[in-house]
Amino acid sequence: MSQLFSELNIGQLTLNNRIIIAPMCQYSANNGAASDWHTIHLGQLSLSGAGLLILEATAVNPEGRISYGDLGLWNNETQQALDKSLKAVRQYSSMPIGVQLAHAGRKASTEKPWDGGGALSPTDENGWQTLAPSAVAYDENSPEPKAMSQSDIDSLIKDFVSAAKRADELGLDLIELHGAHGYLLHQFLSPLSNKRDDEYGGSLQNRMRLVLEVFKALRAEFASHKPVGIRISATDWVEGGWDLAQSIELAKALDKLGCDFIHVSTAGLSPEQQIPVKPNFQVPFATAIKEVVSMPVIAVGLITEPQQAEDIISEQQADGVALARGILYNPHWPWHAAAQLGATVNAPKQYLRSSPHGQPSPIK
Repeated sequence: MSQLFSELNIGQLTLNNRIIIAPMCQYSANNGAASDWHTIHLGQLSLSGAGLLILEATAVNPEGRISYGDLGLWNNETQQALDKSLKAVRQYSSMPIGVQLAHAGRKASTEKPWDGGGALSPTDENGWQTLAPSAVAYDENSPEPKAMSQSDIDSLIKDFVSAAKRADELGLDLIELHGAHGYLLHQFLSPLSNKRDDEYGGSLQNRMRLVLEVFKALRAEFASHKPVGIRISATDWVEGGWDLAQSIELAKALDKLGCDFIHVSTAGLSPEQQIPVKPNFQVPFATAIKEVVSMPVIAVGLITEPQQAEDIISEQQADGVALARGILYNPHWPWHAAAQLGATVNAPKQYLRSSPHGQPSPIK
């Protein structure tokens, strides 16, 4: 029996299989509000047969967006727009849907990737003043961010909690905090971007403080039966930066607080990163963290083949595998994986006759 297609319990949420659709920015929102593109995009992914769909990085306030086209969840307009898309999707799919709540920090205020993706100055019509732990720009082409005051930090935590309440009202099944890829929570963790000399900077415990405070505040307000987890970058891939040893300490601290899962990626904080990109290149980080926590651990990064994913689960390197670009390229990847591994998936009855001639359908 395929282990990839066995159930996975994340907190009190049971997934039909261990394939997770990772958050992927679409840069197609209007002032933070989901558009018809989101309805089409999420509808397609919700028919894929995966065990869980996590919505793209969703900003908790306007300044937290990576670009002016990013999704947000900070007022009634953004909530209502997302509600419209989710209602359409749920007519035809029972797949659990979560949301990644995020703030981009110093990596906010950018152009859309297909328009160059560069940083926009606060004076640009589509730009704004960015915030960060310290007034340290991402690179020489990025404007200097404003170092956050205690008041800014207090407001940020309130914005995360407010977005979590809206997520609950939308019926979303899960929240993933975005603590990865060089965005604001990661910026507080890494000594390369956090140069503070107050209780949020310096020692590892201080640099972890904001992540733990956001988690505790959000966990206290989000429905208790729904999971709250986090995505982290387990290393900056830069000497003297955030690394696996520190990630393990963070994971252990979150585990003690009742974190329901940890999604282990890497990189994104510094343009000096040196990433040894190859299949499974991030899996060892997930495995190392899995050895010290009780919560489920999700691996991600160049996991593209069904047998590869099966081996990660069966060899207990991770509890779940996340797909991103691979499932955009092949939105029916879980169907094909199920067919290859002798398993079945939940998918629309309208597609029951879609299997190649002479092959049994993997659709339940």
